[in-house]
Amino acid sequence: MAGNTSTPGASVTSRALALLGAFDEENRRLSLTALAGRAKLPVPTAHRLVGELVEWGALSRSTSGEYVVGRRLWDLGMLAPVQAGLVETASPFLHDLYGATLATVHLAVRDGDEVLYLDRLRGNTSVPVVSTIGSRLPMHATGVGKVLLAHAPGDVQARVLADLYRVTAYTVSQPGRLRRQLAQVLRDDYATTQEEMSLGACSVAVPIRHRDEVVAALGLVVPTLKRDRPKLVTALTVAARGIGRALEFRPAEAPDRPGAP
Repeated sequence: MAGNTSTPGASVTSRALALLGAFDEENRRLSLTALAGRAKLPVPTAHRLVGELVEWGALSRSTSGEYVVGRRLWDLGMLAPVQAGLVETASPFLHDLYGATLATVHLAVRDGDEVLYLDRLRGNTSVPVVSTIGSRLPMHATGVGKVLLAHAPGDVQARVLADLYRVTAYTVSQPGRLRRQLAQVLRDDYATTQEEMSLGACSVAVPIRHRDEVVAALGLVVPTLKRDRPKLVTALTVAARGIGRALEFRPAEAPDRPGAP
């Protein structure tokens, strides 16, 4: 939740940012009263600023009267070097990967202690997928997340390992077991999940490297990994290496330290 911005010295900018910061993964739709409360602003002040944010396109009002993040913020976010360069560079490889597997394809980076999904191609098979472009999910319960967590700094790993909550009955919630899995990710250069984020969905993911640093993860979501795991890992690895090579041609836009807190 945003900090207290109702003090006399708080600027208009800080108050507007507090309103935008009131939204998160669990609060995608907020009433004016809820927005004001989470931003710690008087309702009249929130009402005035929200009106300006809606007019500009940073917020949008739904038919139910609640407010949601506006498309203009997402459009601006996609201009950031890490998103714009990576998504644009990876796009043809994601489409090739989808064409070869017909599975749901994910491109993701670490954002603090979570996975941020930059792009997604929905597969043909009826597999439950909870991710959307721009969504954030836990690293310990997703294939792309385990890849990014295995290559994350020690302090990030420590925070995640200290909060291994269950998403499904199959989510790995024992720190020792997850540490062993992360060590295996470093050895094998890929990660898997078995119905850990949603029932009926398994995933496999590999790292994307730029200048020997892991800058993102590429993953597939499928009903099962029992038969096609080697083929899927090979397809992912080929695509990830292609993205890494392509990033060399746009060094100014390639991320230097993705997911830095």
